[in-house]
Amino acid sequence: MTEAAAAPADPGATMRSKSYRVLLIFAALIGVLVSFVSWCFLELVHWIQQEVYETLPSGLGLHPVPWWWPLPVLAVAGVLAAIAIVRLPGHGGHIPYEGIKAGTAQPAELPGILLAALATLGLGLVLGPEAPLIALGAGLAVLAVRQVKKDTPSQVMAVLAASAAFAAIATIFGSPVIGAIILIEAAGLGGPMLPLVLLPGLMSAGIGSVIFIGMGHWTGLSSSAYALSPFSLPAFSTLTAADFGWAIVLAFAAALATFAIIDGARRSATLTARQPWLLIPVSALAVGGLAIGFAQITHQPADVVLFSGQDAFSSVIKQGPTLALSTLAFLLLFKGAAWSISLGNFRGGPTFPAVFLGAAAGLLAAHLPGFSETPAVAVLMAATAVSVLRLPLSATVIALLLTSKAGIATAPLIIVAVVVAYITTQTLSSTRPPAPTTATVPAAQPQPAAPAPPQPQTTATVRRPAVDKP
Repeated sequence: MTEAAAAPADPGATMRSKSYRVLLIFAALIGVLVSFVSWCFLELVHWIQQEVYETLPSGLGLHPVPWWWPLPVLAVAGVLAAIAIVRLPGHGGHIPYEGIKAGTAQPAELPGILLAALATLGLGLVLGPEAPLIALGAGLAVLAVRQVKKDTPSQVMAVLAASAAFAAIATIFGSPVIGAIILIEAAGLGGPMLPLVLLPGLMSAGIGSVIFIGMGHWTGLSSSAYALSPFSLPAFSTLTAADFGWAIVLAFAAALATFAIIDGARRSATLTARQPWLLIPVSALAVGGLAIGFAQITHQPADVVLFSGQDAFSSVIKQGPTLALSTLAFLLLFKGAAWSISLGNFRGGPTFPAVFLGAAAGLLAAHLPGFSETPAVAVLMAATAVSVLRLPLSATVIALLLTSKAGIATAPLIIVAVVVAYITTQTLSSTRPPAPTTATVPAAQPQPAAPAPPQPQTTATVRRPAVDKP
């Protein structure tokens, strides 16, 4: 089907139609459902982390928690992730080193995605929740719409699935607008068809956010334990030529380092595909070994290397000026290696570890002559985010959000860093052939038959929906 055939002749007329207003109502209702389920998922992840790393060892009489505790926990994580990736439909979701994808997950794939995500996020591997949330939101939307009207057109289904993903990802970024920007850029939406998808998405995310904001006497459901929010940095109001010079140099270096991490993830994924039942658990143990090694060398908690990093943001930033340079260097080395292994072998999102590593690198770069903590952290967070996501606008908005308390003067430096890192990453990528997108799925593994309902929509079909009556 050509683009002209797939797109309505007059998007404005479609937006004024009764069927489109009904679509907006559906989007709002689905947004409330998806936001609540996303909150439940994130609360479950947080509960698992607390129970496994604090309550369980205490209940077993292990005071304090022994240094070796992450090893058996991550071994279990590796086995559970292997089951989801190798045996269950959907292979646990897309491979994280591919960045953020905006496709449509089928309901049959949700159990595997949830199992892989809970094993990865709850038990300490170095990935974030945004990719599972996108898949969860889209899959729930498809399931809900099918329960109401089984013969809903596939284009309408794709729009509602994208709208639900808006609501799901808004849970962790703390704003419906940021979630919308990320998914619009990830899906490549644009042109006259953009409003047709954007309005249901904003409606879904905006109404769904009432779950967390509250209304009237109801205070809403707390998401402070995992939502990304601005952290405190020293006020920054005066730009210098040195700031721009360091921004360019450090963004280039961050792009090189992130590219090496992602390349390592690709190689790791290719190797693991040969013996997934053995090498996925071994990869999890390797992550545990890196966390233990960091703790033994620096006398800092192993948790700083484990997990995605959003829980450790505030403490690391607060301790930044007092941490030894060697501690920061070891943190970058060990967590960077653990992130690379996790990107290639497990399931989750790449954003939070990238931003955390950028912040840690910024604390180290703050000791450079003529540079200070706030611009250093802002520049390197933006550079690492865009290097892994390949989404310049999203990386810029994320960095601006996280450094907003320090003032707007960081904005020019963030933009320069994003442009330099993005061009560097694109240049490096052009010299390497694309890797297979199913590297961790054994070629000989039989897959379940495809379900009878419409097949998942690709990015291209989300780009140009023809809105019919839902």
